[in-house]
Amino acid sequence: MEWTTIESDPGVFTELIENIGVKGVQVEELWSLDQLRELSPVFGLVFLFKWKKEPVRPATTTDAGQVFFAKQVISNACATQAILNILLNVKAPGLDLGTELANFREFVSDFDPTMKGLAISNSDLIRTAHNSFARPEPLVPDNDKDDEKSGDAYHFISYVPVGGKLFELDGLQEGPIELCDCTDDDWLDKVGPHITARMERYAASEIRFNLMALVGNRADIYSSRLAAATAQRDQLAAAAAAADGMSDEDLAHAQAKLLEAETEVANLQEALAAEQAKHRTWHEENVRRKHNYVPFLFQLLKLMAARGQMGPLLERARRPAAAGGGNGTKQ
Repeated sequence: MEWTTIESDPGVFTELIENIGVKGVQVEELWSLDQLRELSPVFGLVFLFKWKKEPVRPATTTDAGQVFFAKQVISNACATQAILNILLNVKAPGLDLGTELANFREFVSDFDPTMKGLAISNSDLIRTAHNSFARPEPLVPDNDKDDEKSGDAYHFISYVPVGGKLFELDGLQEGPIELCDCTDDDWLDKVGPHITARMERYAASEIRFNLMALVGNRADIYSSRLAAATAQRDQLAAAAAAADGMSDEDLAHAQAKLLEAETEVANLQEALAAEQAKHRTWHEENVRRKHNYVPFLFQLLKLMAARGQMGPLLERARRPAAAGGGNGTKQ
């Protein structure tokens, strides 16, 4: 069974990860590296760029054994593989790979990169989750054929810290590329120049780049923070209510702390609601992506034709073109 092309979208990738069984992680699109500090914890980065043939770079690490790296042996799945190259390297609290993917990691642990790539390509769980986001396309537009002829191809690579080192994981290379030493605290500062350098390599002819981060599930994080903030607010409220014997200064201080705690709770409630709304929007968009609207459109056109409504609509559509104003704008 083939792997289909899917849209590069954080909502797609987040739901794909969930369908594989992973919990505690989501994908966020980045407009600036400065955003990363607001999204902690960040497990890894995925960089999308227009691919150009380059010399194969040798693996440059003596610690390849501790880094999960799978070569890309199938087409149309480099985004999914870039995400897996991050997930299968992360061992962090709050991120749960799920039984299936954890067993997969253990099963392929002694495989070489090519065999790991083949194992991914033969995983029914991963392939089914990936292909579930394919757009239904019973009719292939001509411009898709033109794109194939043009040779444009886009590629995803990963950046992830493992064992005190920062790695670039590119499924088209022979192995993980060690970039520099790092810690969990400074790797986001050190990855920036490497991403910038790669963008500058293509800057003369290409401006289409995309950077995404695999981060902790924001709704879970806000829920946890909200529970802690609510408990603290309740304690402060109880202390302020039992104000007998307090000096005016102590009472004012207690009330100020309570007001601060109430503000924190309100801010977290707002952030949690916004995050939950975003996830609902992602899901609704994914449902629309998967739905096949062609039968509905054919039936609509047949009904309109049966009622004699197609002729006037076609005439109205032809009229601006015949008048020389095909775009409908005033001259």
